[in-house]
Amino acid sequence: MTTVIMRTTARIVVPIILVVAISLFLQGHSLPGGGFIGGVLTVAAFTLIYVAYSLDYLEVGVLDREVDYDRQIGEHRTVTAYRRLFKFGLAVTVGSGLAALLFDEPFLSQDYEYVHLPLFGEIELASAVVFDIGIFCVVVGGLLTIFSVVGAE
Repeated sequence: MTTVIMRTTARIVVPIILVVAISLFLQGHSLPGGGFIGGVLTVAAFTLIYVAYSLDYLEVGVLDREVDYDRQIGEHRTVTAYRRLFKFGLAVTVGSGLAALLFDEPFLSQDYEYVHLPLFGEIELASAVVFDIGIFCVVVGGLLTIFSVVGAE
């Protein structure tokens, strides 16, 4: 059981952490940041929610689903979703590395292109963003699986 102060702090701090995580993720292909640090900050936000409310809060309070208490923690729907996110991220990361081989470039070679959009002007589209998405999913899926299983013990 946590205190009202902890829950109130979580409600205020979690959105701020998630905005910073998104910001660091989006600037990662050209500045310090990227999928890893964005994923770590996202996991920090989820961990704060778990500490303040519990793992079942996501199922009951957010997704409006009942929790099956007869299942082991490894079979919990949320933990299963984290494992799927990890596998998806691993596939995207390896796929982004192998995609360069299709263009006779070395493994994990990255490229970028400038595109002009009517409302936004000229923006840079970098293939490194795909790699960052994969790393983000691997970090979030892997760490949240670990925290959920260890936290349930």
